[in-house]
Amino acid sequence: MTDATAASVAAALTAEAATATAQIPTAEAPTGGAPSVLVVTGMSGAGRTTVGNALEDLGWYVVDNLPPQMLRPLLELAGHSGDRLNRIAVVVDVRGGAVFSELDTGDRPQFRLLFLEANDASLVRRFEQVRRPHPLQEGGTLLDGIAAERELTLEVREQSDIIIDTSELNIHQLASAINELFADDETPGVRITLTSFGFKYGVPTDADMVADARFLPNPFWVPELRPMTGRDQRVSDYVLSQPGAGEFVERYAGALAPVLAGYQRENKSHATIAVGCTGGKHRSVALVERLAGLLESQPGVAVRVKHRDLGRE
Repeated sequence: MTDATAASVAAALTAEAATATAQIPTAEAPTGGAPSVLVVTGMSGAGRTTVGNALEDLGWYVVDNLPPQMLRPLLELAGHSGDRLNRIAVVVDVRGGAVFSELDTGDRPQFRLLFLEANDASLVRRFEQVRRPHPLQEGGTLLDGIAAERELTLEVREQSDIIIDTSELNIHQLASAINELFADDETPGVRITLTSFGFKYGVPTDADMVADARFLPNPFWVPELRPMTGRDQRVSDYVLSQPGAGEFVERYAGALAPVLAGYQRENKSHATIAVGCTGGKHRSVALVERLAGLLESQPGVAVRVKHRDLGRE
């Protein structure tokens, strides 16, 4: 399935999927230190790429389009990787061969199988939207290709631990379903990069939001503070003690709270928030450091701090 196909996938958990998932443990590594391995497969056009992306956002190591014959070497590699590969998702196209053909019966408990399906009308619509034929269509119709694939994947579907019908809802709802199934308490809902910068070097092109710290007095003009940075306590105290500085940081963090909560609801897992001053050395650095402390206390938020232009002057 192409990225274009994934972009048009619609998804929803069926009652059967809800029953299946109720019997499945959460996506923690199995006991004994073995890694958690999830095999993602199913019908072409049913959302394998979307699921792989959602799992990657949750911190899983995702291997896309792995030949089924490579499952055994992957399991062996994962078993010797320790914590480096503790959660692995393998996206497999079962049309290339039986998923379990290269595995002994004893290997099966090492991984779980997630099968994605959709009704004929939904699959036809998706293939028509991207103007591509079904890979098994050959000289026939789209429905011929879909029927052939259903027959090929029937045995794998019957062996699956989790079945998700992706017929009705959109890709965001599919991602939400994956989050509900596989996110744990330690998985952040959104990862924020807080970056300071200097306007004279240009605004970060990847910033989702930009704040301007140039309304505060510049420590550059205080001789004893000029060689320091916003990371130094004296500079931080100077900046945050200025009229409006503390109020700005507190209110900005408060204004971001519903935004970050909305990001989590909409499965926007990464965002960059930039704070700028003239050179990116004093004011913006001090404000970013303070803002990071406030945002880290918000539920579901992981914060990374970056000072883009520190050291350039």
